[in-house]
Amino acid sequence: MLTGMTAPRESVSTATSRRRRPELDAIRLVVVLGLVFFHSALVFDERDDFYVKNAETTEAVTWVAGLGVVWAMPALFLIAGLGSWHSIQRRGARGFVRERLLRLGVPLLFATLTIVPVPQWLRLKAADPGYDESYPRFLLRFLDVHLELTDFPFLLEGEHFETGHLWFVVLLLAFSLMLAPLAARVPVERLSWLARRGVFLVVPALLLMVISALLGMEEAFAGWSRWAYLLFFVFGFVLAADDRFRAAMRRDAKVAAVAGLVLFCGTGLLLGSADGEPFTDMTVHAIAARLVFAAAGWCWLVAILGLLDRPAAPPRTQRDSADPPSAEPRNRPVLAYLAAAALPLYILHQPIVVAVAYFAVRWPAPMIVKYLAIVALSFAIMFAAYDLLVRRTPVTRFLFGMR
Repeated sequence: MLTGMTAPRESVSTATSRRRRPELDAIRLVVVLGLVFFHSALVFDERDDFYVKNAETTEAVTWVAGLGVVWAMPALFLIAGLGSWHSIQRRGARGFVRERLLRLGVPLLFATLTIVPVPQWLRLKAADPGYDESYPRFLLRFLDVHLELTDFPFLLEGEHFETGHLWFVVLLLAFSLMLAPLAARVPVERLSWLARRGVFLVVPALLLMVISALLGMEEAFAGWSRWAYLLFFVFGFVLAADDRFRAAMRRDAKVAAVAGLVLFCGTGLLLGSADGEPFTDMTVHAIAARLVFAAAGWCWLVAILGLLDRPAAPPRTQRDSADPPSAEPRNRPVLAYLAAAALPLYILHQPIVVAVAYFAVRWPAPMIVKYLAIVALSFAIMFAAYDLLVRRTPVTRFLFGMR
């Protein structure tokens, strides 16, 4: 099925690309764990309509949050695309689809039926002190849905229904299923020209700029259009197929870092000075803001992935083998534990943050104290739930997408 693409891709993808890349695991963990800080901050954000809001808010959260919005979720999609290329090489298209349905579809269904409705229920309780509907009763109203094809790939709609923070899983599963039958036809071997200096930074940025300008930005999906995320996913798929792209990312990382910082500052100025709805308006000002934002996002990704990437050390020679072996990093078991926990922690984090915030906003304490308390308690509960309720049994591991 995939034999037509396997041979040429193996010729351009060396053994280096098949080695484990610990920096990708680290980036994924930084994003997932950083979402606890991010969503806890939205409780105090002056602009965002989060599930639970503190009486006192500040506009500073918007600017700090923007530092993560510009690169964090795009990084997850790009890394997922990288992993998908390797997965298709090992399993073939059918095996890849089956694996995605098990690892993404099962936890999506399970979480939607159990914990995803929690933030919506707490929103109603926070807005109306007299609201006393039990969670099981609200769950029945939450699941009162109908099929709606106009918001693809979000096919279910209802008065209270939402995918919540699992929009990422919905998009990732949809992109994976869309890509699998087309994978054999992607002419990756003909795209090596993209690795040239200048081209590597400009062409992907231009594609993202076109999508952002024409389709706008979606606040519900962390500020990017869902179709921009599809581009990031495809970028990752293509980047994994040829080590020349990886070398180009390392080569251009410093230039991208400077350009990304300048463009991010420009994005802040343009979005902050725009009237109306800069995410969706088709005015010159709003389109300019989205163009700069999209370019900044690609530059930040190139900078982060390129600066963190370190080529694997060459194999030890026979002479070197007489030297005493270097000690394994002490944090290796911790990183392995966290890497396996990434998806379950992502699924668990938002209901827990909202539940903690529901009580914390009532405390007579300064904002910073409440914020730190929400973050600390959310992490404690999240890791306790993962360690005690998820990772220890085959059934719960399966339900949360763990191998």
